[in-house]
This record gives sequence, structure tokens and C-alpha cells, in this order.
Amino acid sequence: MSALTIFAAFTSSAMAQDNAQELAKKLSNPIASLISVPFQGNYDGGYGPNDGDKYYINVQPVIPFTLNEDWNLISRTIVPIAWQNDIAGRSGDQFGLGDTTQSLFFSPKKPTAGIIWGIGPVFLLPTATDNLLGGEKWGAGPTGVVLKQEGPWTVGALANHVWSFAGDDDRPDVNATFLQPFISYTTPKAWTFALNTESTYNWETEDWSVPINFTIAKLVKVNKQPIQLQAGVRYWAESPSNGPDGFGARLALTFLFPK
Repeated sequence: MSALTIFAAFTSSAMAQDNAQELAKKLSNPIASLISVPFQGNYDGGYGPNDGDKYYINVQPVIPFTLNEDWNLISRTIVPIAWQNDIAGRSGDQFGLGDTTQSLFFSPKKPTAGIIWGIGPVFLLPTATDNLLGGEKWGAGPTGVVLKQEGPWTVGALANHVWSFAGDDDRPDVNATFLQPFISYTTPKAWTFALNTESTYNWETEDWSVPINFTIAKLVKVNKQPIQLQAGVRYWAESPSNGPDGFGARLALTFLFPK
């Protein structure tokens, strides 16, 4: 999507509906020129021999910056707040921050032959407040996203790779590839149906983590503030022996601040 303002005070309900659909479609674009602050709640179970479980909220602000008339810089941050129980055997309860992932995408304001794309660096920051909530490693690597929006459809993929370069020498190194192909359909009434996988391959242990997510979202206004409500389920098609298993759940609330 371009950086042009699409959110305005329309007087007719038909125009307002069209605007809501376009705004909802922007949320399907990870690098849209739109400030958004999602609070994404997740639940997964089946960890390890004691069937541990984990509840966590990902705070994921997305903030675009205009570099010049041709380019934007989009900042995407993921800060997890987690509560978990018996994640590593009988390891008890932990609550606090996890490690932060910071991505920066340089993206042209105008699509290239109809394709929206962005590339840049990704950083892993050891912000975890407990050693079972994070890896205690600093990491960095490349990230990129490519997508196409046509009519109500959005199809694309986001990927990154992170290598650790500093941190606790007694903790395992980070050498991981993240792949997120996605497809979504947005209706004229701003309902969005989405399917994706947020897969990670750990090159150190040669293990895949493959959750398949299906979500339904609705864009609404509360006192003129646009927000998106989302609910969904996921199935772990593949995970390490000590990882999550079976089905999980997702609930999200996203605040939008159109230009």
C-alpha cells in the first residue's frame, strides 16, 4: 500500500464502509504506512514431559517513518510478556518479559510492478527477566517481506534469520530461520479471515516449530478510535520434543492510528 492517507471522515455509510475495508486490508500488510499497536494474547500447551503451558502477550507496535518522497522505514517491535508453568520439566512458574525482536524494513512508498516489499535488519535483544523466558543472547540478521494485494486478497511472506553474536557463553547459540507465509481475505464490512504459519527452523538442534494459525478479525470504532478485534486457533503441525503440542489459541486487540 502507498503512504497516502486513506482514513477520512466520510459522510455516506457506503464510503465509510469502503474506508473501513481498506484500513482493515492495511493491517494485513506488515509494512503498511500505518501506526498500529497490537496486543496479541496467545496460549500453548503440551510443553515437555509434564505438559507445561504458556500464556503470553506480544506487544507489537508498528511505526512507519518517511525517509524521503520515495522510501519509508517501518519499525516492527515484538515484546513478549509471558507466564509459563513447567516449561522445562518441573521448572515451576515464571512471569515477566521475554526477549525482544526488533525489525526495520526499508520499503518503497509505491509498489514495484504491483508488489509491496521491504528489506532490512532484525535484532534479538536479551530483555528476558528470567533465564527460562529468554536465551540471554544478542542476535542480528537480515529480514524481508514481500506481498501482493489485489481486490480483497492479500498474499505474501515474511522471513528473517538471526545469528547470536554475544551473550552468556553457557547458553546455546542462536542460529534460526523464521518463515511466515500468509494469506487473508477482507470483506467490504471489514471482516478479515487469515491463514498463516509462523515457522522457525533451529539450525543448532535441526528442529522445526510449525504452528498453523487461522484467525478471524473485525475492524470497529470505539469513540471514533479504530480498533481491530481478532480471535483464532492454531495447530502445532511440528515442534521439538520439549515444545508445544496440539492446539493453541489467540486473541488480539489492535489500536490503529491512521495518518
